[in-house]
Amino acid sequence: MIDPDKRKAIYCLHTQAMGIKEIARRLQVSANTVRSIISQEGIMPESTRKDKIQIDEQLLRRLYTECSGWVQRIHEKLAEEEGITLGYSTLTRLIRELGLGQSRNQRCGQVPDQPGAEMQHDTTVYRLKIGDKLIRVVASLIYLRYCKIRYLKFYRGFNRFQMKCFFHEALSFWGYAARQCIIDNTNLARLYGTGKNAVMAPEMEQFAKQYGFTFVCHEKGHANRKAGNERSFFTVETNFFAGRKFETLEDLNQQAFDWATVRMANRPVSKSGLIPAKAFEYERCYLIKLPPYVAAPYLVYARGTDQYGYTSFDGNFYWVPGSKRDDVKLLQYSKDIKIYYKRRLLVDYELPPDGTKNQKFSPKGMPAPPHQPKYRKKPSALQEKKLRAADPQIDAYLNFALTHKGAKQKHRFIRQLYGLYQKLALSLFIKAIKRALRYRITDIDTIERIAVLVIKDGNYQAPFVQIDSQYQNRDSYIQGHLSDEVDLTLYDQLIEDDNG
Repeated sequence: MIDPDKRKAIYCLHTQAMGIKEIARRLQVSANTVRSIISQEGIMPESTRKDKIQIDEQLLRRLYTECSGWVQRIHEKLAEEEGITLGYSTLTRLIRELGLGQSRNQRCGQVPDQPGAEMQHDTTVYRLKIGDKLIRVVASLIYLRYCKIRYLKFYRGFNRFQMKCFFHEALSFWGYAARQCIIDNTNLARLYGTGKNAVMAPEMEQFAKQYGFTFVCHEKGHANRKAGNERSFFTVETNFFAGRKFETLEDLNQQAFDWATVRMANRPVSKSGLIPAKAFEYERCYLIKLPPYVAAPYLVYARGTDQYGYTSFDGNFYWVPGSKRDDVKLLQYSKDIKIYYKRRLLVDYELPPDGTKNQKFSPKGMPAPPHQPKYRKKPSALQEKKLRAADPQIDAYLNFALTHKGAKQKHRFIRQLYGLYQKLALSLFIKAIKRALRYRITDIDTIERIAVLVIKDGNYQAPFVQIDSQYQNRDSYIQGHLSDEVDLTLYDQLIEDDNG
C-alpha cells in the first residue's frame, strides 16, 4: 500500500508536467500505480468491505457476561448458537472497541528506565534432570533493570531465610543495590495488603534497610511491571537449559553463576546492543554502595549433644569438640553451620552437598571420633539384598510385605526379619516364610511361632552338620581339654520339671 505522503508527491509531480514513466522511475513504483493515483488526484479512496459482518452490541455484551470474559468461548457460541462466523482477531477487536475486558488485560503504567532506581526479583519452579533423576527446583533471579545484569541460583525449596541468603549473596557479589526492588505479592516479604497497599513484614523491611533498598509490590495481576525479570526466565528456559547437563545441584548452580555473571553479562542485548557489564560500570555511581560489612543472614537452633559427642542437623551428625555434653547453639548460614557454647565458637562446618543424609562429620585435621552417633539411622539395603538372594520364596514374600510398610517401618521390619533369618536354618526359615506369605502375615513374632510349629509338627528335619574330626588337634582344643567339665545338671532339672 502506498502511504499518503507518497501519493501526494506523485500527484504533485504530475501537476508539474513530469511524465508518468519518469515519476515511476524516481519513486520506484509501477507506471500503472502512478496512473491510478493520478486518477484519484493523490487521495486515498475510502473502501468499504461488502462482506463486513455486523454484530449487535447488546448480543456481544450479553455473551461476554455469560462467558465471564473468555473470548474463545464467545467465539464458539457466536458460531454454534447465533450462526455468526468471523475471525478470532476481529472478535477481540470488537470487544476492545466496546471497552470490554480492559480491567483483565490492562497493562501497568509505563515507568521510566532510570539508572540506579530499580531492581526486580522473582522465582519460578522447574523440573530438571539432575544426574539421572527428575528433580523439582526453584529458580531465584534478581535483575538490575537499567543495565540488564542478572544473578541466578537454584534451590530445592525457597523460604524467607533462603530469600535473605540469595539477596545477600547477589548484592554482595555486585557490591551495590538499587533503591527499590519490585516483587510480586509474595508472603515471603509481605505482611498483608497487595500492590501499593502492601505492608512489608518488619523482619524483611529491616533486612532490606541494611542494604539501602526497599521492597515494593506491584499491583495484583500486573506481572508485566517486572517484565525484565519475566523475560529473563524465558531466556533461562531457551538459552541456559538448552544443551546443558547437570550432575548435581552444586553443578547446576555453578553453571548458572557462570552463565548469568559472565556469559550473559558480556553478551549484547539483542535490540539495543547494550552490554550489561559495561552498562553496570556506568550505573554504579547511581546505585547504593553496600556498607563495608553486612552480617550474613542466619537461623539459630538449640541442640543437645549425645553421650558420644554428636549433635544433629538436617539429617546429619556433627561432632562437638570437648569432653562436655552440654546443650549448644547451632547457627545455620547459607553455606555452613557454626556451633557455639556460651557464646564461644567451638567449630565451623561447611554444609555437605545436596542430598547428603545420615552422615557423620568431624573437624578437619582432628582424629575421627571412635563412636557412632546415638541416633544415626542404620540402613537396611544390604540385609534386604541378602534376603532376596537367599531364595525366590523370600523375595516374593518381601514384595508382598514391604508394600504395606511405611518408610520408617520398612527398615525395622527388614532388620528384624534378617535377625530371624540368622537364627534359623535356611530350610526352616523358607518354610516359615512360605506359610507367612500364604496367610498374609507380616508380624515377626508370628513368623517365629510358625517356625516353632513346623518343628513340633515333625515337618522339619534338622540338617546334618558336618563336623571336622581333626578338631582335637587344634591348639585351642588342646589348651582347654584339661579344664573342668561344665555342670549341666541345671538343665536336666528343668527338663524334669517340664515333664512333671
